Amino acid sequence: MVKIAIFASGNGSNAENIIRYFKDSEDICVSVIVSNNRNAYVHQRALECGIPSFTFTKEEFEKGDSVIRILKEHEIDFIVLAGFMLKITYPLLEAYPERIVNIHPALLPKYGGKGMYGDNVHKAVVLAKEPESGITVHYVNEHYDEGNIIFQVKCDLHPDDTHDVVAQKVHALEYEYFPRVIEKVAKRACRGYDDVIPESML
Repeated sequence: MVKIAIFASGNGSNAENIIRYFKDSEDICVSVIVSNNRNAYVHQRALECGIPSFTFTKEEFEKGDSVIRILKEHEIDFIVLAGFMLKITYPLLEAYPERIVNIHPALLPKYGGKGMYGDNVHKAVVLAKEPESGITVHYVNEHYDEGNIIFQVKCDLHPDDTHDVVAQKVHALEYEYFPRVIEKVAKRACRGYDDVIPESML
């Protein structure tokens, strides 16, 4: 059984979608939720799903030891970032090499980097009159949104789409694909594989 920790900072809709996807799985389970925001609604979602959740300060995430201690206590094998707003620092990267993945609401390397999250991304996509957007799942390294890409999928945009419409299209892709990508990559990472996953494998 591969045990996953989800890191989230806000509402937690992706986190809940992932939890429910693996609810009856014999291979993977979500064992803990970790956040930097004690008021984030993701804690309520975790409570309702019967999963323990913890909050750490920015300084605690930077040092890493208290976070890693909780992860080890829950025998975590793999970390998933789902709307997590802090940069992952070296202690966690060292403890979980090639076992931390993030989802980004655009087609990296476009519209990535510090400050590019949520509506900021969608507004930039609309402003640039992009004909398409999508999601990128990638490994996490010491730089924002620069880890090796695991999976991308696109959606077409209409010239009249507002950033809210773009967000809806991208969220639909997140809910459909992210749990399936996690299922593939978590199993492979824990067996010593790490590579790109084509859509045909999902």
